Amino acid sequence: MLFAAFGLFPLGYTVVVSLHKWDLTGDAGLIGFGNYSTLLADPDFWNALLNTLGLLVLATVPQLLGALILAALLNRPIRALLFFRLGVLIPVVTSVAAVAIVFGQLYGRDTGLVNGLLHLFSVGPVDWQASRGGSWVAVASMVNWRWTGYNALIYLAAMQSISRDLYEAAQIDGAGPVRQFRSITVPLIRPALIFTVVMSTIGGMQLFTEPLLFGQGDVSGGSLRQFQTIAMYMFEQSFQNFDYGYGSAVAVVIFLLTVIAGVVNAVVGRMVRGGTQ
Repeated sequence: MLFAAFGLFPLGYTVVVSLHKWDLTGDAGLIGFGNYSTLLADPDFWNALLNTLGLLVLATVPQLLGALILAALLNRPIRALLFFRLGVLIPVVTSVAAVAIVFGQLYGRDTGLVNGLLHLFSVGPVDWQASRGGSWVAVASMVNWRWTGYNALIYLAAMQSISRDLYEAAQIDGAGPVRQFRSITVPLIRPALIFTVVMSTIGGMQLFTEPLLFGQGDVSGGSLRQFQTIAMYMFEQSFQNFDYGYGSAVAVVIFLLTVIAGVVNAVVGRMVRGGTQ
């Protein structure tokens, strides 16, 4: 009942609204797939999709690789181990607004620390918000900083369940730390890897808060929409242009794209798992 009330009903109602011409005055009539045909011909939608996919790659691949390395380091006997394990959760519990303020200062064009470091290598100042590539890097770094530690703890929990006898046997056979990591750790934590890939993909397809705050509340994602995601585009159409039917169509497309991405990840993960057995 709860899933039907808070899951299926909102989804079904969104689909119904997307088939209507719906604005502040209410339902203006059924138009079928008119909103979807308009959406597919809208260059702003394709621009938002490109931005979303670009940020998805930049905010997922480095994040998961960094989390895997971090988890491997935390799985080793070091001093103050509990302190470091708890420390990786600090970015997760930090307010997103505070993160955006700090990273906004770091990527400032004139006085930002990042441009200051680039100046040491004779690289001119970069206007991170003005270009697509620069804004992607800045937003992705915010996402990576927030969620790398969270994923690292998931990997760490999976690593803790691996029997130490396997590592001892591999060490006796002459396998070094890198070979042990590649041949024992990674294959045995594959379910955790697949889980984090799927969840990161879902989060990336729905990315909204970080780019919104990076643009100081500008839902259009910059003057040229250089970092507007699909979620931001949906918000703009629904709550700035008050075209609820069109905004609902964008929401349905986001849902379908997320499902497709999740299915693709699951299929690829199953193929990889089957190929290694």
